[in-house]
Amino acid sequence: MQAFLVLEDGKVFKGSSFGASGERTGEVVFNTSMSGYQEIITDPSYKGQIIVMTYPLMGNYGINKEDAESRSPFLEGLVVKEYSKIASNWKNEQSLGEYLKENNILGIEGIDTRKLTLHIREKGAMKAVLSTQDSDEASLIKKAQNCRGLIGVDLVKEVSISKKYNYAWSKDAKYKVVVLDCGVKYNILRELTRNNCNVVVLPAQATSEEILAIKPDGLLLSNGPGDPAAVDYVVKTVIKLIGKLPIFGICLGHQMLGLALGGKTYKLKFGHHGANHPVKDLKTGKVSITSQNHGFCVDIASLNKKDIELTHVNLNDGTSEGFRHKKLPLFCVQFHPEASPGPHDAEYLFAEFTKLMQKPKKRKY
Repeated sequence: MQAFLVLEDGKVFKGSSFGASGERTGEVVFNTSMSGYQEIITDPSYKGQIIVMTYPLMGNYGINKEDAESRSPFLEGLVVKEYSKIASNWKNEQSLGEYLKENNILGIEGIDTRKLTLHIREKGAMKAVLSTQDSDEASLIKKAQNCRGLIGVDLVKEVSISKKYNYAWSKDAKYKVVVLDCGVKYNILRELTRNNCNVVVLPAQATSEEILAIKPDGLLLSNGPGDPAAVDYVVKTVIKLIGKLPIFGICLGHQMLGLALGGKTYKLKFGHHGANHPVKDLKTGKVSITSQNHGFCVDIASLNKKDIELTHVNLNDGTSEGFRHKKLPLFCVQFHPEASPGPHDAEYLFAEFTKLMQKPKKRKY
């Protein structure tokens, strides 16, 4: 079936559909990962976005239940150069196309993804429409221009859980951590359990009182989709918790901590999406190759330098990738230390979080 990907600036790409049929709108972004497509499409941070994979072949090892990073895929569409009709892997349970169709996600193949990626790099991420039901280019351009996009839109409420649950609970665990689910990836929860933590996951709408009632040793603010400035209820909750317990923020959690500390965020031209982004730790001088997925960034200059210290920078464009509070037990990073997919260079940050929780055991909840 013929499919169209049309950008808001009028650029039209024609290809063939795989997965579901229909029509979806969203912001189109490119991801530079060479593999790990299942983890990518099940990352809730992609809600509201159409993903372009820069590596030319996708689907060649299929899909399995183990590699999902959330309860379902949340992306709006998937764009690939070539979709492999053959899936060969001992873990394979179904094809990528079957999985997309089962979850009502549109896929398009057979377009020049290199040309599309270069266009996004030059012009910036933009709104787009993916359709198998409308072939009128003028109509599709108008739909792309009129879709909601990401700026000012609260997408967290569309991916967060509705009820509290215990991810892992062991009498031998040393720490109790509350994870505020703004679109958390499962491997963040796994990394916490590997670091001797019991994990309680709460909806993004949870209040500071509900969090403190659990009497946690620490709070993790998860990754998630969209504009951090639109998730003001989480920022207000974080403001009330700063100084009361150790806090670790990842991706959107990093951005919301920045806002809670009085800083500002801004939208990047085309974001950072992929598993090969070099980040320098300014304390050790070491460079980690990291997994990233974000379109917004904390303006480090907007934070109080007396209290906040920049800890990590992106070596591709110099943007801030992490900071810590000089007095309070609080730090955060823009990249994904849990990877999935990607290298494990930054896993040490979960151990750093447990070190923060070792210090003051008497807290006023």
